[in-house]
Parts: sequence; C-alpha cells; structure tokens
Amino acid sequence: MDAKDEFLEIFYDNVERDGSDKLIEWLERTDFFTAPASGRRHSNYRGGLCVHSLKVYKRFIKILESEYGRNWTDKLSLESATIIALFHDICKVNTYTEDVRNVKVDNQWVQKPYFKYEDTLPYGHGEKSVYILSGFVKLDRVEAMAINWHMGEYDPRVKGGLYSIQDAFYRYPICFLFHLADLEATYLDEKIES
Repeated sequence: MDAKDEFLEIFYDNVERDGSDKLIEWLERTDFFTAPASGRRHSNYRGGLCVHSLKVYKRFIKILESEYGRNWTDKLSLESATIIALFHDICKVNTYTEDVRNVKVDNQWVQKPYFKYEDTLPYGHGEKSVYILSGFVKLDRVEAMAINWHMGEYDPRVKGGLYSIQDAFYRYPICFLFHLADLEATYLDEKIES
C-alpha cells in the first residue's frame, strides 16, 4: 500500500467529523500527497509530507498507549489523535516548488534539484495548520492546542520569548506528547535525501 492509500484508509477508518469530506476533497486538489515535508531536512523528497504525517500518527498512538495504557482513548479519542497527527503540517500544502541550484561537485559546478519554500499565506506554522483545518472541521481545544504547539521549542514564537507553550504543555499534556511524537518521527524514523 502506498503512503496516500494508507493515509486515506486511516482517515476514513477513524474520522467522521462534519466537514471531513470537504477537507479530503480540498486536500486532493493540493500537493499534499506529493509535497516534501521539508526542503532540506526530514522527508525532503516527493511525497515526504504524507509519509511524515503517517510516521507521526504511528508514533503518537504508541506514545499515547505507553503513557495511558490500553484505555488511552479515555484521554483522547482515536478520531482526535488521527486529526492531530495526519493534519498537523497541513500548513505546508502548496509551499514547496521544485527548482535547481548550482552546487560544486568534484570541483565542477552542477545544477542540483531542490525544494524551494514559498509561502503565499505567511500565517505561521502550527497556527496556520489550525487556521486551515478550522475552515473545514471544528477542532476541539486539545486538538487545536496540540497542532498549534507541535513545534515545541523550535517554534519561532518560543524562540522569540513567548512562554505560552509552557502553559499549553502543563494544561494539555496531550500537546507535549504530540510534540514528542513529531520529534521521534522526524529524528528516529525519517531521513534526509541529499
């Protein structure tokens, strides 16, 4: 099964929320299933965004089971876990274009392909994902918080001195656990293509 088919199977098995059909229709019209997850870092290849989302989903479920046991869905529904994980990086849709740059290889300049980042909706990262998703489905507070703060200490707002993330992690431990899932998928499960 390819990544797109696996993504859609997980989605259709777990999500029944009003507006989810429109969300998938829109997603199909974007580059979500062919976009990279990043330009130079993890899953920086065609289809990497979908693959990253799946890896984060699997890590998140394992972390929830580890932290809360078999009855983890008493803390967070499977539908919520699926929405958070599969769509946390929806902000990256239609932001990468394929381009070439000159790189020196064996003392010779060669053109090498890469993904250029061009954000036409510069709304932030986690907050942009919440904004986009909210146009299709109603998010509950925990879902919105987890998606909004999934970058953790790498979020530019945090680097700028904003301390709200600490409050979010204390009040909504699911946010912290989801941040860990994103980190684990990124650094343990994924690779950088050169």
